[in-house]
Amino acid sequence: MNEAVEMIERARGHLYTFHQLTGHADELLDDVVDGLTRSGHTDLAQRVSDELIGLNVLAGRWTFQVVEEYDDGYYRTFRDLDRAVRGEVVAGRRHVMEAEVKERRRTRGRPGHTARPDEHP
Repeated sequence: MNEAVEMIERARGHLYTFHQLTGHADELLDDVVDGLTRSGHTDLAQRVSDELIGLNVLAGRWTFQVVEEYDDGYYRTFRDLDRAVRGEVVAGRRHVMEAEVKERRRTRGRPGHTARPDEHP
C-alpha cells in the first residue's frame, strides 16, 4: 500500500504541475495577442483572444477545478483507505518496509547510522 501511496502522491504532483503550466501558458497568450496585434495580424489576435484565452481544459472546468475534484474524490478516498489499511495491518506505521531495510543495513554504533533521530551512538 505504501508504494501505491507514493505513486499517487507523484501523480498528484504531476496534476498540480499540469495545473500550473496550463495556467502560465494561458497568461502567456496575452503577450501573443499583443504581438499579433502589433504586427498587424488582428484577426489572428482576436481568434486567440476569443477562442483560446480562458478556454476550459475539460467540459466546464479550468485546471483548478480538475485539481479540486481529484483532491476531493479519488485522492481523499485513497488517503483515507491508506490510513485504514495501515491502522489495521501495521498499527498506523508508515514506511514499514523501509524501516526494516534500514535496520538491516545500518551499522550499529556508528555516527550517522542511528535508528532514530533522538538516538546517539
